[in-house]
Amino acid sequence: MTPSRALVVQLCDDDGPARVGEWLRTAGLELDVVRPDLGAELPDLSRYDGLVVLGGPQAAYDELPYLDAVMALLRRAVADRVPTLGICLGGQLLARALGGVVRRGERGPELGGLLVAKRDDAAEDPVFRGLPFTPDVIQWHYDEIAELPPSAVLLASSPLYANQAFRVGDCAWGTQFHIETTPAMVEFWAEQDREQATALGFDVDAALAGAVAAHPDVEEAWAPAMARYAGVVHDAAERRTAVR
Repeated sequence: MTPSRALVVQLCDDDGPARVGEWLRTAGLELDVVRPDLGAELPDLSRYDGLVVLGGPQAAYDELPYLDAVMALLRRAVADRVPTLGICLGGQLLARALGGVVRRGERGPELGGLLVAKRDDAAEDPVFRGLPFTPDVIQWHYDEIAELPPSAVLLASSPLYANQAFRVGDCAWGTQFHIETTPAMVEFWAEQDREQATALGFDVDAALAGAVAAHPDVEEAWAPAMARYAGVVHDAAERRTAVR
C-alpha cells in the first residue's frame, strides 16, 4: 500500500515543519517540503494526499508572485478536497485566497505563549474536537485575519483577535497561531523582532520566556490533533485509491 504523502510549503528559512513535521511523520505521513520563496515551482497537487502551508515574516497581502501561486494552490486544494492545514501566514493565505481579509493587526501584535478558546463548532470538528477547551499555542504575529472567508466555520478565538482558527469545507483548516515551533525557532524570532516589538511596548524577553515555557503544553494539546489531521489525510488517500 502506498504511504500517504503531504506537500509542505515552507516560506522562509526559520519556520520549517519542525515539531508538526515530527508529529505527522509519527502518524504515518511522508512529507515533501518545497520552498517557493527560493524559486522552487509548486508541484502538481494531484500527487499528494495533504497540504501544509507554514508561516513566515511576509504579509499575506504582500504583492509577491510566489504568494499568489500559494494562494492558487490553496484554492485548488479546497476545491479538490485535499486535506489542508495553514499555520499563521499559511492560515492567513488560506483566508485571503478564499475571500477573507488580512490586515495589520489593529490591536497590535500577539507575542508569546498564550491560550486560545475553542468555539462551539470545534466540538464536532475532526481535528479540534479532542483539544482542551483552552489549548496552549505560540503567538508571534503582527497581522490579523480581520474577516473569515464567507463559508468558514470559526473554531477558536482569543481576547485580542477573534479569528484564531477556522475550517473551510470539511477538510481545510487555518490557524493564526503557531504549533510547530521549537524553543530555538522562537528565540531566533525574538532576536529578529526585538527592536520592532520593543518599540511597540512589548517586553520581548518576557514574551520569549512565556513561549519557551509553553512548548510542553503545546505538544500535549497539538500532537494528538495533528494525528487526527493525519487521519483525515489517510482517509482521503484511501478514497483517492478507491476511485483509481
